[in-house]
Amino acid sequence: MAKVKEAEKPIILITNDDDITSKGIRSLVEAVRDLGKVVIVAPDNPQSGMGHAITIGQPLRMEKVDLFGDIEAWQTSGTPVDCVKLAVDKILHRKPDICLSGINHGANHSINVLYSGTMSAAMEAAIEGIPSIGFSLLDYAYDADFTAAKQVVHKIVTQVMNMKKKDKHLLLNVNIPALPPEKIKGIKICKQAYAKYEEDFLERLDPHGKKYYWLTGAFTNFDKSKDTDVWALKNNYVSVVPVQFDLTNYTLKSQLEKSNLFK
Repeated sequence: MAKVKEAEKPIILITNDDDITSKGIRSLVEAVRDLGKVVIVAPDNPQSGMGHAITIGQPLRMEKVDLFGDIEAWQTSGTPVDCVKLAVDKILHRKPDICLSGINHGANHSINVLYSGTMSAAMEAAIEGIPSIGFSLLDYAYDADFTAAKQVVHKIVTQVMNMKKKDKHLLLNVNIPALPPEKIKGIKICKQAYAKYEEDFLERLDPHGKKYYWLTGAFTNFDKSKDTDVWALKNNYVSVVPVQFDLTNYTLKSQLEKSNLFK
């Protein structure tokens, strides 16, 4: 069989929000490096919870780094969304064939998708017409075990890349239980659960006697149905939620149009 030339390989853009040195992004690279030409553009410092933030009013820095052997890698001073924008405009000079974000250290299920830098990077790519997937492992530990996650990533990315008809705005939010491979029951296509953090701000005093606040909270799931990402993960399944960036409530739109409320 003839070897596939480097120029003919699909380009896989990889980014994250835990920074370019995280174990999660290294695990993602290891999982897909045989599937195409991998290019990494990721933040030079942790950017968790940044959502869809972009950098304005200050310069963005970017430098090439030698962290992944023969794989091209760049670190930037920007947000995960900045990384995708810079990758397309200044590094690749074209749209990659797929964008992968993660593997995040910690869950990005339910309402977390709105706050997640991991998912916002994938969403930015999808907005630009690049099929994208965000991956998260339900383990916040710096040295988390990504063995099962890498197997899941390879399987899902292979299947998506082999799809004959792909929506260019395809966007998947994949969460993986923190379990050994043999304990994961399978993969479930899910909806996003209505679940969120019941938040509280702890009030404390600094050494100078000035008040400061520390965000805490307990995660609460209000959706008890069995087709959600929270249910799947609790029952040892990988959850895959198809996501869209059109936030229009079409049911309410129709109701308002019929109601003459604003006429």
